[in-house]
Amino acid sequence: MNHYFHTSFYKLLFVLTITLMLFGCEKPEEVQKFAGEAQGTTYHISFWSEQEADTQTLKKAVDAELSRLDQLLSNYRPDSAIEQLNKTVSSEPQSVNEEIIALIEQARVVSRATNGCYDLTIKPLFDLWGFKDDKLSIPDQATLQATLKEVGFAQIDVIDAAHLRKLNPELKIDLSSIAQGYSVSRIAKLLEHQGIENYLVEIGGELQTRGKKPGGEPWRIALEKPLSGERTMNKIITIEQAEPLAVMTSGTYRHYFDADGKRYSHILDAKTGRPVEHHTVSVTVLHDDPTQADAWSTALLCLGRSRGLEAANKSGIAAFFIEQQGEAFNEYGSIPLGALNQVLIK
Repeated sequence: MNHYFHTSFYKLLFVLTITLMLFGCEKPEEVQKFAGEAQGTTYHISFWSEQEADTQTLKKAVDAELSRLDQLLSNYRPDSAIEQLNKTVSSEPQSVNEEIIALIEQARVVSRATNGCYDLTIKPLFDLWGFKDDKLSIPDQATLQATLKEVGFAQIDVIDAAHLRKLNPELKIDLSSIAQGYSVSRIAKLLEHQGIENYLVEIGGELQTRGKKPGGEPWRIALEKPLSGERTMNKIITIEQAEPLAVMTSGTYRHYFDADGKRYSHILDAKTGRPVEHHTVSVTVLHDDPTQADAWSTALLCLGRSRGLEAANKSGIAAFFIEQQGEAFNEYGSIPLGALNQVLIK
């Protein structure tokens, strides 16, 4: 029913793991806000500036940019640029939008850091398991192995900034795990181009802050407890730094199948082609680049707490893991997370 954020392999569909909450005392007249719907989800913008901005004009610009990104990146629009690429069955060089190629290359770096657990070409596996149609279909080993041959970054040959070649003509690329973060970054830049340096941009629960609230109050973000049957606040992130900071979360606890006493996560390991079976239910990444934060939150969730912490520490990623053991939720932070002395998770 939605676009590239709905039923995608990697990302949660709605505002699932992060609930936007603006705490503290602020003067309503000093903070300008507007919201809307786009790309199968909702967005909320809060900002203030010493020079009064035309909120209506700004909202039109935001809506136009989100519409442009949807036309470019949505795997749920048959007329989008990425779906046109997916429909082209050819191993010849193709002209591709530069933004798409840049996203592919950013995701490739993260894929390598996770030994291929995270991969934008996993769409055939996602469809095979029934997540596209929301109906579990457990494949036999032969079918699974055959589908795995259609998956892998090694089958994408980027020629230059505007051209690539599918080494497998049937290859399909799903940008869902990185497109939402990129959208946040684009809207943040749009605000900055208007001279706005204090803002909170949130799209579908993924967000970026810059500056502070009026009076020097920090932005505060509520993290949701990873429970499938309810929504309860778990932690509050207080952001004291003025520099841009993205907060992106991926989780397993909303989108899954239960069958014959076993739970099948919608997070698939691109190396095995199977749903992950670890106990990590949520990963939040804090990063100065929303696009990178988006990709890494999914990638680390794919790895799970043990391998994920190792990868995060090696790559300098500030990440917060929640692992479920029975009724208990255990929390773990990467080493770079502890180095963010202007960010408090409590």
